[in-house]
Amino acid sequence: MFEILTIAIFIWLFVKSIGFMFRMTWGIAKIVASILMVVALPALIVCLIFSTGIVLLVPIILIAIAAGILKVCL
Repeated sequence: MFEILTIAIFIWLFVKSIGFMFRMTWGIAKIVASILMVVALPALIVCLIFSTGIVLLVPIILIAIAAGILKVCL
């Protein structure tokens, strides 16, 4: 039980530190969002051509995350 609590605290701290980094450095957030877009758009095209269903959601989620980051940065 102690291990689960410790892991949960470390994951929470990790997420908080990433959030703090994005709030403090807009430039890095823009770079991450741009890279995410570069990775997600080809993945979306491939998934549209070759797959259906849940696999299609992954690139759409990546694009939504990148758009959200860019919206916050601008």
